[in-house]
Amino acid sequence: MSVASSEVHAAANASGPNAETLHKLSALLTLALLIAIFAFGNAAFLSVNNGLTVLLQTSVIGILGIGMTMVIITGGIDLSVGSVLALSGTVTGMLVKAGMPVPAGMAAGIAVGALCGLANGLVITKMRITSFVATLGMMLIARGTALQLTGAAPISQLGEAFGRLGNGALFRMVEKQPNGLSKVIFPGIPYPAIVLLIVAVAAAYLLHRRALGRHIYATGSNEEASRLSGVNVDRTKIAAYVLSGALAGLAGNILMSRLVTAQPNEGVMYELDAIASAVIGGASLMGGVGTISGTMIGAFIIGVLRNGLNMAGVSAFIQQIIIGFVVILAVFVDQLRSRR
Repeated sequence: MSVASSEVHAAANASGPNAETLHKLSALLTLALLIAIFAFGNAAFLSVNNGLTVLLQTSVIGILGIGMTMVIITGGIDLSVGSVLALSGTVTGMLVKAGMPVPAGMAAGIAVGALCGLANGLVITKMRITSFVATLGMMLIARGTALQLTGAAPISQLGEAFGRLGNGALFRMVEKQPNGLSKVIFPGIPYPAIVLLIVAVAAAYLLHRRALGRHIYATGSNEEASRLSGVNVDRTKIAAYVLSGALAGLAGNILMSRLVTAQPNEGVMYELDAIASAVIGGASLMGGVGTISGTMIGAFIIGVLRNGLNMAGVSAFIQQIIIGFVVILAVFVDQLRSRR
């Protein structure tokens, strides 16, 4: 990478490490405060089983949020991830139902997600259509395709192997009792949480240690300066959308595996949770700023908030209102930071 490109990358972090650290600390404080409030209201909130439930619920949001973060850093947005999740999971379910081995079917589902991301990237870079409009179109296309392929009906009876990724756990300990029944000693670490950790580490490595990551930051910071310094801006944007689509496909596999059913109606409004996770975690909608660790904190804030409100008996409609206020507040904080 040239000296000019390095300067662009430095400009991408113009908010400074202190500002970034302060934002993460405030997000962590918010997370700790939410946990304390919900734990005070319900002692069961801090139970091992509920903690694992939060991990499961957050895994899908977190994976979508990681892909969204890469897109947002480039200065774009991806409104299609919820629909791509549904399409990818539906394709996987159809292939497994037709007799394809589960790993191959899931790989095909991820490939479908990547192809949707590629289409988004090409429309945005070659047709010069804004990311909002391009991904809005893909959101409708992917959802419509999933519904058309299945006739809007779920695909069930996919077998035990299909549900292993979403419902399996590492280090699960089960004891056989004298009456013949099984007793769970330790429920284990859910596979979706392990997948989330692997994806987060890989994405953080990509953004901070590889040339593509530096180009993603540079493109979002100053697209024209990046182009003049030798960065292939179009290729960088396409790569970000392909990664976002592939991760949406992976999230679709995990969600459908948890249900052991391919549901073409799943993933509605998930794109908003993904955007909220990234923005709450410090990603700027202006581009050039964002971290995977911040997005993980944001995802857990959303996950803990939803879980705590569910345990408190708050209706799903009120939850939507609260999450909406959280998104507005996060964007407002982002705007204040951008003005400074």
